[in-house]
Amino acid sequence: GIVDNAFQTGWRRGGAMSLLDPMDAADGVARSPWRLCVAPMLDWTDRHCRFFHRLITRRTRLYTEMVTTGALRHGDVPRHLAFHADEHPLALQLGGSEPEELAHAARLAQQWGYDEINLNCGCPSERVQRGAFGACLMNEAPLVRDGVKAMLDATHGAVPVTVKHRIGIDRVESYDFVRDFVGTVAEAGCSVFIVHARNAWLQGLSPKENREIPPLRYALVHRLKAEFPHLTVVINGGLKDNLAIGEQLTLVDGAMIGRQAYHEPVLMAGWDGRWLGDRACTIDGDPGDEWRLAIECKMVNYLSTLGDVPWSHASRHMLGLWNGRPGARRWRQVWSDHRLKNQTPAEVHRLAQAARLRGAAANLSLEPNELLTTS
Repeated sequence: GIVDNAFQTGWRRGGAMSLLDPMDAADGVARSPWRLCVAPMLDWTDRHCRFFHRLITRRTRLYTEMVTTGALRHGDVPRHLAFHADEHPLALQLGGSEPEELAHAARLAQQWGYDEINLNCGCPSERVQRGAFGACLMNEAPLVRDGVKAMLDATHGAVPVTVKHRIGIDRVESYDFVRDFVGTVAEAGCSVFIVHARNAWLQGLSPKENREIPPLRYALVHRLKAEFPHLTVVINGGLKDNLAIGEQLTLVDGAMIGRQAYHEPVLMAGWDGRWLGDRACTIDGDPGDEWRLAIECKMVNYLSTLGDVPWSHASRHMLGLWNGRPGARRWRQVWSDHRLKNQTPAEVHRLAQAARLRGAAANLSLEPNELLTTS
């Protein structure tokens, strides 16, 4: 196998070991490091999810789940911050508002080797509001500015500090509100703003509803880029396919994709070649079943290295890999079957592929051995 016990050393502050091919030399075309990003998603973009995504795209910028400053002050720091070297480029998203606490967290982020520190000013959940951070911070732009400055000072400007925010709060739909927020925070030296193109309604909507009910207003994000041409503006929210992403990339510096990338990970398959300058990536359209199988095999090798961590904690992130392909439902059922939790990942993989081929054969009225020669 491509993994041995030495792999475990990779979980040290972004350690040096790699399971992936080295990145190709740049092609000489200037691109924003934020051209394509996968959004921070609580309970989803953990280190296992990010490793899976990195098997699909080597150059897309990845983000951690939000980690609070309190967790880094009082909690298990390695559990929150450990990542594998193959996850670069990788940003740590922080939840917090007190400049001193943010500075402490920023120093830790630098020590652990993160490529970016992102401050969450967009999460609308009541739990986050009680902590006085997230989207409610848009009402306190001077405090955000001070927090950004504290983080930049703490890291001596060596790590970019960015802000992810909404276009407004509650029923405040004036462009002036988001313009003034960005202008104020930029005074501290923040030059990258990731803008979820919806308002955050702080009362009456769940976080899920806040991703769906407030209308998307991309034009306000485009206007921000026009008014602040020297800033990097990344658009987020509602981008479902590569056509929509490509349209936005003609108007702003970058696009951040969240749940669509998680549920349909094959969407990311051609990004490196199409937008990120990787000439070795020649995928155009659907990458095919052999590609999917190769990704699954690499993930199975990874699952075999997790030690005391149940492999199901990591395998759940790849359940969208075969979406849309014959037999995908049966494949998902096997990987999701709790009765198999004591089997090895290699054995579950064998069972899942057998189930997929049976399902595909049933769909096509073919025998499984016929499908192997026609797929």
